[in-house]
Amino acid sequence: VWSRAERVARVFQDPMAGTCEDLTIEENMALAQCRGSFRKLTRAVKTEMRDLFRERLAMLGLGLENRLTDRIGLLSGGQRQAISLLMAALQPSRILLLDEHTAALDPRTADFVLQLTCRIVEESKLTTMMVTHSMRQALDVGSRTIMLHQGQVVLDVSGEERARMDVPDLLQMFEKVRGEKLSDDALLLG
Repeated sequence: VWSRAERVARVFQDPMAGTCEDLTIEENMALAQCRGSFRKLTRAVKTEMRDLFRERLAMLGLGLENRLTDRIGLLSGGQRQAISLLMAALQPSRILLLDEHTAALDPRTADFVLQLTCRIVEESKLTTMMVTHSMRQALDVGSRTIMLHQGQVVLDVSGEERARMDVPDLLQMFEKVRGEKLSDDALLLG
């Protein structure tokens, strides 16, 4: 299990869960940089690491590259989630798991994090599994949409069929496969 775990990166739904609030931005990133490697008692943050962290943080356009020594707990949820995503991509992985990583964010920040996700996944050519309740996101991002209902796969679409779909089409397919209508309450409450 341990040997497989080092090849899996993940970002949690809760922006606070992916980082250690009492550590600085650079200390959090240093922990992520060491994922999957043997660790010994040594200086956590080295100069070359700091340069890499600045470079990665600069791509966010949030000015965080100048705040490496700030405690991460002082940042907003959106800033922390963006850093969690960068941390997940610091080391090569076989798969990136995203557990509703935009759900706890306001719409503008969620859109920013989703665009960042797409950029990182494309640049890293990283296989990614994104869990979301947003049917719009499920169709807009990635190449395959799998819908679960009560723990069972009820729909699996990709290719041309998926490219032509919109949210009403997805709902209609769900209703056809399950023989029941997805209520507005179920959509809103997840």
